[in-house]
Amino acid sequence: MTLKRLALVLITVLVAARVLLSLVGSLNEPQVQGRLELYQSNLVLTAAEFDPDSDQVNQSLTQIIGDAPYTNALKQYQAVYDATAQSIQQLRDQATESAVLVNNPQTVQFESAIAQDQQFLHRLALHIGLINAHQQDIEAAQHQWQDIPKTATISDITTTAQILAQLWNESPSDLPAETATIVQDNLDGWFEDEALGRFYQVTQQEEAIAQLTQHRQDRAAQALTRLAAITVLPALGGIAGVGVILFLIGQWVVKRDTALLAQPFASIEVPWDGETTVQGLVVGFFFFSQIVLATALPIVTALLGLNPSGFDLRGKALYILLSYALMTGGGLTILYYTLRPYFPLPEGWFQVKLGGRWALWGVGGYLVAIPLVLLASLLNQQLWQEGGGGNPIILLALQSQDTLALVIFFLTASLAAPLFEEIMFRGFLLPSLTRYLPAWGAIAITSVLFAAAHLSLAEMIPLTVLGAILGVVYWRSRNLLASILLHSLWNSGTLISLFLLGRS
Repeated sequence: MTLKRLALVLITVLVAARVLLSLVGSLNEPQVQGRLELYQSNLVLTAAEFDPDSDQVNQSLTQIIGDAPYTNALKQYQAVYDATAQSIQQLRDQATESAVLVNNPQTVQFESAIAQDQQFLHRLALHIGLINAHQQDIEAAQHQWQDIPKTATISDITTTAQILAQLWNESPSDLPAETATIVQDNLDGWFEDEALGRFYQVTQQEEAIAQLTQHRQDRAAQALTRLAAITVLPALGGIAGVGVILFLIGQWVVKRDTALLAQPFASIEVPWDGETTVQGLVVGFFFFSQIVLATALPIVTALLGLNPSGFDLRGKALYILLSYALMTGGGLTILYYTLRPYFPLPEGWFQVKLGGRWALWGVGGYLVAIPLVLLASLLNQQLWQEGGGGNPIILLALQSQDTLALVIFFLTASLAAPLFEEIMFRGFLLPSLTRYLPAWGAIAITSVLFAAAHLSLAEMIPLTVLGAILGVVYWRSRNLLASILLHSLWNSGTLISLFLLGRS
């Protein structure tokens, strides 16, 4: 065995261990999906305040927000509360184990994660109490709020809990002069309006009540529009996707051998062996991005006196974009030098053609992906329940109402990510594997590796399905523009939904 081959074997083992540990570790992380559903619940609560002026409007409203919006929101909040409490306990167990090792840096990381989750848990309790109070379950609401000061370490949360408990007391008294300011600073959306409404009622501020009522109607109308965009448009896309799937199946039944689904996948000449394929993917994608860059970038930022976790939203967005730019530049450079001995490459490699039907393939693949990935996501949730982790960029995008930050997130997720990942997985890996496997086998393996690269068990099944659709679209169109377009549409749709959700 040559030294180069030995190094490649060691790097491959290291990368496999890293990916496997990350996937297993994500079991202890709450799913991002749960928090996404909270944002949608907040939007539903805001929309539920809309006062329809006719029975027809009322029926349409019920179709959008459901028959029991407050009960459903309470169930969703309680589920995330329980999952977060379980996550905190798991982190505490891990912190106890790590504390056995002297000066273990992971101990500090666990303590920081526990503190963040604990703060989130207290905010959930504030919200759960307000929903209970709205449903006239004052005893349950008081139980939530009175428990917070016993464990909360942030004075603002403690003060807010005490004010809420006092507002819903049978005889409210001794309210701070700055009650309205504290509520506005520590609550938002429907929860802020609910607390302010109670405060104005208790203090008998009729004019403020009238202004708040009009404000809530305006916000409810806006929330209904956003909720319709989030639910109706994807539903229409899903219906169109089902239509495309039925068309393809019907064409296959009628035309058989000449149908799109029945046409054989054209082959492509692969001049290199499996060792070169492993080097291009493992070293160029996994090793460079998840080990080299993940280790070097924090060291460099620390030497520069920077702390990315303390950046504001724009700073974090720029940091993520910079990380992905370095990943793309380094990964493609490694791939270039890996394949340079085989230049000029045979016809068909990394093909980009402006002509042809690549846009049709991309849009059609996107429509097909909507219902299929949705079904995969539902299955995935049943398997992993509340665990499995998720992409942290999602939560950052949810919080972002800053135009520049959103533009930066768009550049990262909708341009940089599709370009780099499609070149590596569909442009390079998929055809390379056809030297040893039939096209469907190469698509399957590429899809699984594509999903695993995201290091989240909660995303494995949906991303494998999406990867398979990307693979079929690329291999049928033989044009990287088709799969890049599909990938970009998918990520863009996600970002737009997050933006609309985050405005609740």
